[in-house]
Amino acid sequence: MTHTYQVTGMTCSGCENKVKSSLLLIPEITAVEVSKDNNSATITMDKHIDLSSLQIALGGHYQISLPTKKNLNAVEKPCCAVNHQTTISKTNNNHQGKYYCPMHCEGDKVYDEPGACPICGMDLVRMPSFEGEEDKSYDKLWKKMKISLIFTVPLFLIAMVQMMHPNPLNQVMDDGKWNWVQFILSLPVVFYTCWMFFVSAYKSIVTWNLNMFTLIGIGAGVAFLFSAFGLIFPNLFPQEFKSEHGSVHLYFEATAVILTLVLLGQLMEAKAHGKTSAAIKALLNLAPTEATLVLNGSDQTISIQDIKKGDLLRIKPGDKIPVDGKINNGSSSVDESMITGEPIPVDKQEGDQVSTGTINGTKSFVMIAEKVGSETLLAQIIQMVSDASRSRAPIQKLADVIAKYFVPIVVFIAVVTFFVWYQFGPEPRLVYGLINAVAVLIIACPCALGLATPMSIMVAVGKGAQLGILIKNAEALERMNSVNVLIIDKTGTITEGKPSVEKVVSLNGNENDLLMNIAALNLHSEHPLAKAVVDYAKSKSIEFQAANDFEAIVGKGVIGTVNQVKVSLGNKKLMEQIGAVSPKEIEYKVIAEQRLGKTVSYICLEKEIMGYVTIVDAIKATSKGAIKELLNQGWEVIMLTGDNENTAKSVANELNLSSFKAGCLPDDKLKEIKKLQAEGKIVAMAGDGINDAPALAQADVGIAMGTGTDVAIESAKITLVKGNLTGIVKVKKLSHAVMKNIKQNLFFAFGYNVLGIPIAAGALYPVFGVLLSPMIAALAMSFSSVSVIANALRLRSIKI
Repeated sequence: MTHTYQVTGMTCSGCENKVKSSLLLIPEITAVEVSKDNNSATITMDKHIDLSSLQIALGGHYQISLPTKKNLNAVEKPCCAVNHQTTISKTNNNHQGKYYCPMHCEGDKVYDEPGACPICGMDLVRMPSFEGEEDKSYDKLWKKMKISLIFTVPLFLIAMVQMMHPNPLNQVMDDGKWNWVQFILSLPVVFYTCWMFFVSAYKSIVTWNLNMFTLIGIGAGVAFLFSAFGLIFPNLFPQEFKSEHGSVHLYFEATAVILTLVLLGQLMEAKAHGKTSAAIKALLNLAPTEATLVLNGSDQTISIQDIKKGDLLRIKPGDKIPVDGKINNGSSSVDESMITGEPIPVDKQEGDQVSTGTINGTKSFVMIAEKVGSETLLAQIIQMVSDASRSRAPIQKLADVIAKYFVPIVVFIAVVTFFVWYQFGPEPRLVYGLINAVAVLIIACPCALGLATPMSIMVAVGKGAQLGILIKNAEALERMNSVNVLIIDKTGTITEGKPSVEKVVSLNGNENDLLMNIAALNLHSEHPLAKAVVDYAKSKSIEFQAANDFEAIVGKGVIGTVNQVKVSLGNKKLMEQIGAVSPKEIEYKVIAEQRLGKTVSYICLEKEIMGYVTIVDAIKATSKGAIKELLNQGWEVIMLTGDNENTAKSVANELNLSSFKAGCLPDDKLKEIKKLQAEGKIVAMAGDGINDAPALAQADVGIAMGTGTDVAIESAKITLVKGNLTGIVKVKKLSHAVMKNIKQNLFFAFGYNVLGIPIAAGALYPVFGVLLSPMIAALAMSFSSVSVIANALRLRSIKI
């Protein structure tokens, strides 16, 4: 059995790992998926385990509870907990601004204001709202970022000017007073906008999940406390730790800059975290909110949440189909591109299946509802997107890996430094021991660590934008460097995604006359194939004639009169209906074209077939070269398409692709990616349609065509604005350059500081009588930052 629980108290990937590992210690639990973004844990167990046992396993740092509220279920499983979008919206509006006790001490009681639970004393938790919660999180961080910048920028400028000789600020006030100004400017940054980082650092130490926040928290905290102590009690410091003006050199600006830069990283992540929910909201919008129920011979409008299995529903021209079912009476053509990705509408007759969210053509029909709510195909697509995004294991950042070992080593060196100075140092030994231990922690804190990744990412994102590549977050760039399998959709990704006329073939060699006739016939039709014919005629500068007696025959074609000649355009069924016989020379050619996956329509004047027109979804001019380069780089490229076998094989042969699968539904693409990932492959998925959304979310890197649907773009982490595959080649090169650059930045961020640790500990004092000057420490930290910035800016000039 599998259950989803609400888990609060998680702040980083280390927390996710801690919760997962703690729960897996319970023998009956076989699998755990944890998401700090959704505050959830999905647990698979051999038999039911009560909530108290799960809480004991987690300890007191994290709280686990049942998601008993309807809106919590709507967030976790938007398509299973409720039937329709209207229900979700209604539920969320009722719960906005509400709070509850995570331990459910008073059952389902809801509080209007934040605070502590009157029973257990735990902080009340805000009920998550499916609508706009991510935007609120981003807005809150953006507000803090602006406040941080208001105080950090002048603080940084004051500190930099103070390092000048002579110092022009001394003409206004002496260093001592300027130090108090720095202290005041740092307070809002430390105790308001960035206080959450110290909370995260504390939790990481308590749970021993050491990460970047541990390092930042210890370093920034010690730097601030050291500076505050030096500001208030400067006389307790030896002369070696003072400037020429007699004041202790302070680190308020380093503290504020470090914290503000880390806040910038969090702001960038918050912007990306809401994309999955945005994709789901876009999918929900595909379903209509109302339907027309046929009851006792009359029509009445009802909410789709009131539809029951077996209901008869009237679907009018242009309507979205509200539930899954089959046509009971009538016929039409239906745009199923959201499911199959194919641009050509599908002709539907009585007994044919239709799916939620697909769009009816120009005729009305009556359908019988067979699947409603969570059973519909659209609901399943929504669930697949949600599950794929929630279940992906987070990538542990390189900085966290370094911090895991760096933090205890530095703390150990600081402790050893204190005891060595306290036992063997000159008087006052206690002061020397404390100050040198603190100096080790300060110099060890890599000021540029906050810059190392964000700086490279910001430059790379800017570079990508110049190349027509929109990158949502650092994870996408990191993973792209390791990708070895590319899954590509056909329609709209490899091909243009719309039908176009390849050629008009005439028996008597007069193609333009035939084109004029069929263009006139299709001029006022809204069918995509008709538009393709008209566009082709325009490109050939054909003069359009008037058409009379126009008639569209569903599933067969169109007929009409042009210049007093009866013109018919359609398939073989239409030719049989009007009594036209196909000459063998045309029939052989048509069969050959159809075997290549092309759509072929016969052209008939009166009752004589005079030729045919071939319509294809043309391969983009850039696709062949891009795929060839990817194959040469050692990538495995697999094409998955909802189109038929003949068309898929034709496209694969033209692109020299040995791996392809035809007739793929959204679930098939998702399963194929999961299978490859289970084999240890790092998979990128490139697609453009709603049917690609689950696969884009599941892939290690989802790449959407900028010319595709909003749902695909929201589900992906990288968007190719120009919509061609050469962007994948470029983003691969950019990813490699960025990861190399980030590692170099981390070296610069740590390098100067690591070299300074033994000096800060006093290693040179016994021989040379030298202690680490705070000015030198500040210079090392500044030079480290300058090195990181200069190195990151090199990305702007790389050739992609």
